[in-house]
Amino acid sequence: MKRALTVLVLIFVVALVAAGTYFYLESKGLLKTPSVSEVPAPTPSQAFDAKNAPFPLVAISPGSFMMGSDKGYDCEKPVRKVTLTKAFFIGATEVTQKQWTAVMGINPSNFKGDDLPVSCVSWNDTVEFCRKLTEAESKKGNLPDGLVYRLPTEAEWEYCCRAGSTTEFSFGDDEGRLGDYAWFDKNSKSTTHPVGTKKPNAWGLYDMHGNVLEWCYDWYAAKYQTGDQTDPVGPATGLLRVWRGGSWILNAGFCRSANRPWDKPGLIYFYGFRVVVSAGLVLP
Repeated sequence: MKRALTVLVLIFVVALVAAGTYFYLESKGLLKTPSVSEVPAPTPSQAFDAKNAPFPLVAISPGSFMMGSDKGYDCEKPVRKVTLTKAFFIGATEVTQKQWTAVMGINPSNFKGDDLPVSCVSWNDTVEFCRKLTEAESKKGNLPDGLVYRLPTEAEWEYCCRAGSTTEFSFGDDEGRLGDYAWFDKNSKSTTHPVGTKKPNAWGLYDMHGNVLEWCYDWYAAKYQTGDQTDPVGPATGLLRVWRGGSWILNAGFCRSANRPWDKPGLIYFYGFRVVVSAGLVLP
């Protein structure tokens, strides 16, 4: 009995010492497990050499901007502050027919030309292109683990289109200047044009305001959520996907930075796209 009591006392003392040690280490922050937001994620510029990419890319830094427009359609409201917390790369131009064919083997575009933007591709087609390109570039050693080629989110696209601006277009509110930056119904002569032949925006991105329509990652939501947003990716499910940017066939109103139409992901129409290199997003 006496021996058992001694063992219990020893166990109690050891437990007491262990507890004291634990609380001491915790008070010093030595046992803290950092949350996901506290672990600094490597930026693409640290892990990825854009010179090895199969087409020109522009490095985009994290930041905040006002997304949407009070002057536009209801789906562009309310204007809200959006913060993107991760750096990424985005295509300086829309994906060309030559670049598409190198990955997919066929060219579905209605207007043919190596330097013309690929068109007549569905959202589903663009996702398959990104998957194949990611696989090929990873095998070549040009794409570090954790990074993928993918479609830009709607927020990433508008952030890049605005390039620091708060006006209806990246260059201001004067619609009369649109022809310097975009191919749209008034200057396109009813056809697409080689990428990068108009002026770029302030971040060196071409054709954001017009040439072909550009698919984005997100499911479409009829209105934005109210309040500030961080790294938004749209609704979890839906029937329609967002597209952005103007087009050779559309008027200037569709070329505004905040304009956000939609369509079924299986339709082709005159759709094209540009790519992002960043961490992956969950795709269906």
